[in-house]
Amino acid sequence: MAKKKTNSESSTSKKTKNDVAVGVVGSGSFATAIVKILVENCKTVHWCVRNEFVKGAIELRGHNPTYLTAVNFNLKNLKLTTDVNELVTACDVVVLATPSIYLSDTLDKMTCEYKDKIFVSAIKGIIPKVNDVVAHYLKEEFQIEFRNQAVIAGPCHAEEVAMERLSYLTVATVEDEVSEKLVSIFNSDFIKVNSSKDILGNEYSAILKNIFAIGAGIASGLGYGDNFTAVFVSNAIREMETFLEAIYEAPRDVNESAYLGDLLVTAYSLFSRNRNLGNLIGKGYTVKSAIQSMNMVAEGYYAADSIYKTAKQKKLELPIIDTVYGILYEGKNAEKQFRKLTAKLN
Repeated sequence: MAKKKTNSESSTSKKTKNDVAVGVVGSGSFATAIVKILVENCKTVHWCVRNEFVKGAIELRGHNPTYLTAVNFNLKNLKLTTDVNELVTACDVVVLATPSIYLSDTLDKMTCEYKDKIFVSAIKGIIPKVNDVVAHYLKEEFQIEFRNQAVIAGPCHAEEVAMERLSYLTVATVEDEVSEKLVSIFNSDFIKVNSSKDILGNEYSAILKNIFAIGAGIASGLGYGDNFTAVFVSNAIREMETFLEAIYEAPRDVNESAYLGDLLVTAYSLFSRNRNLGNLIGKGYTVKSAIQSMNMVAEGYYAADSIYKTAKQKKLELPIIDTVYGILYEGKNAEKQFRKLTAKLN
C-alpha cells in the first residue's frame, strides 16, 4: 500500500524549494497555518513554540496538539525550538504570530543580533505594554526600521488554510526586494499573495476589523439578521476609512481585499473568534464569561480600548467603535446600545 502523503507533501512538493531561512514565532492557530503555508515553499521552516510540551507533542505526533490538529507536518521540514534567540539567529525572515498580549514577553527575551533580519507581523492586535501597533513597537523598542518590517493581512482564516481552500494574503512592506522575497515564500497552490506598501494601514485595518466583527457577532446574538449585518458592515468600512485617514494618510483603497475583504470574512465567518465572542455577549453572556469560554484570544477585545481612546483624542465620530467599547468596557446593555446604534447607521 502506498504511503499516504502528509499535508506538507502536497502537489507542490515537486517544486524547487526556497532556500530563504524563515522562522515562525507562536504556536496558535494562525501560526500553525503560516507554518503550513511556508513548508510548501521552503526547504526548512524554523518554529518557535511556547513550551516544551507543545514542542514534544509536535515531534511525537507530527501536528500541533491544540490548534489545527488535522494539519500533519513532515518533521524533516521543521526545526522546532522554544528559544526565540535560537530561531532569530538561524533565520533571515522572522514571522511573529503570537497573540498581541504575549508578544512583549516573547521579544523581551531576545538578546541575539537581529538588526539585519526581516520581521513580519502576522499579529492583528495592539501591544498592551506600549498601547501601540506592532510596527511602532518594533521600531521604538528594538530600532527595527520599516524597511526591515512587513505586515501580513487577510482575508485568510487559519481553518481554511488547514483545508487548503483558496485564500489570499496581502504582504505590506516598503521595500520591493523584501516584498519579492516574501511573495516567493508565501505564494502556493492555495495561497495567492498581493503586495502593498501601506504597512500601517494594513496593520490598523486588521485590528479594526476585529472590533467590528465583535459588533457583528453581538448583533447576531441579539437576533439581528443578514439585512442589518450588511448595513452594519457598510458603515464599518466607512468608519475604518475615517480612522485610517486620521492616523496615517496614504494612497489606499479600502475596498481592496486587505481592508474590506478581511472585514467581510471576519464579520460573517463562523471561524471568526471575534464574531464568536460578540455572539456570546449578544446572547447574554457577560463579557468576562464570554472571554473565559473561548480557548483562543479574541484580539478585538483588547484592541477596542486603545482604538476607542485614540479616536476620542482625534475627535472622530465612530458610532460602531463607541458602541462596542461601551458594551465591552463600560458594562452597557448590548440590546439597548444596539437599538441606539440602529438610528445612526445608514
